[in-house]
Amino acid sequence: MKKLLSLIIFLCLYLIGYSQNVDVVYFHGKQRCVTCLSIEKYAKEAVQEIGADKQTKGHVRFEAIDFSTEEGNSIAQEYKVAWSTLFIINGDVRKDITQLAFRYAKNQPEEFKRLLKLEIESILQ
Repeated sequence: MKKLLSLIIFLCLYLIGYSQNVDVVYFHGKQRCVTCLSIEKYAKEAVQEIGADKQTKGHVRFEAIDFSTEEGNSIAQEYKVAWSTLFIINGDVRKDITQLAFRYAKNQPEEFKRLLKLEIESILQ
């Protein structure tokens, strides 16, 4: 009975930890403008800064996917992406923050990173 209870507690803790994983995924094509390059650069920096914070619960990853490649295209089709898009993904929840990214990444990169980190941290709490 104690082993069963321990197993149940372990599984619950595992599932809680699993739900605290966040992926920041940037889909892009082969040809990219300055803004698109800025989105990738500063989103990646924001994720790295969050990962360096010892107080953060969960794990945050950044991934850039080129949908002009065969592999990237198949992933983009799953997410119904046809142009540059930035998602924050937590399990089945997907938040599209592309407009925020295009608004701030090139000319106000620190504001973009601040807002992106706020979005990620709100998911991790």
